[in-house]
Amino acid sequence: MIELEIYAANVRNPDNILALHHELEAIPGLRFKVDRNHDIVYLEADMAEFTMDEIRKAFLRIGLQPRVAGQIPPPLQDASKKKTQQLR
Repeated sequence: MIELEIYAANVRNPDNILALHHELEAIPGLRFKVDRNHDIVYLEADMAEFTMDEIRKAFLRIGLQPRVAGQIPPPLQDASKKKTQQLR
């Protein structure tokens, strides 16, 4: 199971919730719910059939700036990005 929390200011606006619903329903296997009190969108899926880029674009298309709350689950991390190393 993959779980992801995304903060998006002003997602509580009913028009934004409806638009986000239309954007996210197009992503197969993704379930979500919106916490209107805190502008948090909870996403979950059984398998990673989507990418973080798809999630970001869904929010951006309706004018919301998504910010991941916590860590991005390993299946969704971009493998093409190099890992940083701690300086000693």
